[in-house]
Amino acid sequence: MPFEPQEDDIAIIGIAQTKAHERFDGPEVVMIMECVNTLLSDAGIERNDVGFTIAGSCDYLSGMPFAFVSNVDGMGAWPPVYESHVEMDGAWALFEAWLRLQMGDIDVAMVVGSGKSSPCNAREVFHLQADPYVVAPLGLDPDALAGIQARALIDAGKATEADIADVVARSRAAAASNPNAQLTGAVTTEELLSEPYDMAPLRAHDVSAKADGAAAILIARRDRALELSDNPIWITGLDHRIESHHAGLRDLTDSVSTRQAAAGAGVADGPVDVAELHITHAHEELILRDALGLGDATSVNPSGGPLAGDPVMATGLTRVIEVARRIAGGEATRGVAHAASGAALQQNLVVVLEGGG
Repeated sequence: MPFEPQEDDIAIIGIAQTKAHERFDGPEVVMIMECVNTLLSDAGIERNDVGFTIAGSCDYLSGMPFAFVSNVDGMGAWPPVYESHVEMDGAWALFEAWLRLQMGDIDVAMVVGSGKSSPCNAREVFHLQADPYVVAPLGLDPDALAGIQARALIDAGKATEADIADVVARSRAAAASNPNAQLTGAVTTEELLSEPYDMAPLRAHDVSAKADGAAAILIARRDRALELSDNPIWITGLDHRIESHHAGLRDLTDSVSTRQAAAGAGVADGPVDVAELHITHAHEELILRDALGLGDATSVNPSGGPLAGDPVMATGLTRVIEVARRIAGGEATRGVAHAASGAALQQNLVVVLEGGG
């Protein structure tokens, strides 16, 4: 049966994203402005019609302190806006905006995720989020921990190196139809397996292609959503959970927090036509498929996913956009978007989207 929205339900009424730029020649705020102008124009509203604006980004990427403050210019700081910021991927900004709209005093919110990672070495930056006493001094960056996780998965008999390579081959092929992807082109599993190791058993192509980029979403409460959009995409479930940042205290071959978030969001309450997963390392797709309970009937990362372009701090929000786009285009009725943060899938967010109403 088609989804029937209730009074307090919230829908996506606008989406926008930039290309995944290997290096964007300009400030981050320009990418944000590109998305925001598209959102407002498509929705036919002005900036002062937006009751709440929230962004997700990370100043460490560009090396500019308080860069998130200047980024507000891209969203429109005048007339004065009710604004917030999370030092996280834009998917977590979506979570806050979704909660904020449920208070009922405003009816439209704008969510932005952006990052300019080209000025930095992500491996040097993100190892700083590890335990400062035990892990960080060892220099264990996310890629090194991902190699350990992939090895654990193989040793447990849950995957092979060929399974991991298959994920990359399929992602590259799917990205050929995505104009915003950074890496495309057909490649075979055998060709991928012939490449040298980077963090064994992972190879360089098993790691997402870091990029500069931005993404933005406009969401609204039911009545306003139906007024502004002929085809709103309803957020019917949203949850996120976190696990210990001590990798040794977790079963790295599973993602308990994803299972919990999936249960909280109601993933199993209906069929899943499409899923976009925030995988920064190819083997993570195998873990997430199992944790989310996705079957062969679900199209996974038809955009190519982050392996074809990873605009850090906008990647998770982009997964929501890609699912919403396919539901709006009639390719799917119900879909799941997933966002991750922290090394080895430490924190996970799950969004369930549905058309109808």
